[in-house]
Amino acid sequence: MIRLAMSTALALCLAAPAVTAQELSKAQMQELVLQTIRDNPEIVMEAIQVLQSREEQAQADQAQAMLTANRAALDNDPNAPVLGNPDGDVVVVEFFDYNCGYCRRSFDDVHALVASDSNVKVVMREWPILGEESVYAARAALASRAQGKYEEFHNAMMSFEGRANETSVGIIAVELGIDIDQLKRDMEAPEVVAHIQTSMQLTQALNLNGTPAFIFGSQLVPGAIELEQMQALVAQSRDAG
Repeated sequence: MIRLAMSTALALCLAAPAVTAQELSKAQMQELVLQTIRDNPEIVMEAIQVLQSREEQAQADQAQAMLTANRAALDNDPNAPVLGNPDGDVVVVEFFDYNCGYCRRSFDDVHALVASDSNVKVVMREWPILGEESVYAARAALASRAQGKYEEFHNAMMSFEGRANETSVGIIAVELGIDIDQLKRDMEAPEVVAHIQTSMQLTQALNLNGTPAFIFGSQLVPGAIELEQMQALVAQSRDAG
């Protein structure tokens, strides 16, 4: 910001034939900068806007580079559950936490997206960031894969009214006919631990700050979105090939 003001001040100085940059001392230059800002306070806001724009663009470029670098892990991780068509021509990745209200709000829309488009693959990335209860629920969901119950368990957890924790996990497991003892053993399986660790690594690389977060093809979309926007993003991804 100061550099921008100094450049403006210097330009004003050089516009006057009687003064050159060499003839200005450091103190004179600083005073001229301050006086220029006093006379033109809008310079400060312009400088802030320039810096913000550059920072936002740098972050967007970095996120895009990270998406490209981690494409295989995002789209084709064999240790990530998949909803919809495993061979779909558009891949959607969702990072979520069972105790995230916005994730629950998006749940019906994700479900509707899969139901309305038979050529979409949704990769589920358990990202439990809202405490130990969320970690327990994520481990249980991933462990339910061993009994062929992941999608049912996931749907029930997202639809459950109340905290996702050991109690609610137990209730849902019983309702779905899941073997509780096996579930608890499988919650400690290496692939369960690995899935959550990979989610943490990917979100750190992508600079994600909260749930839910979606990836539609090459577009990173943080926050809850509705079905219409999801469908539009799928169409864009499909058109982009």
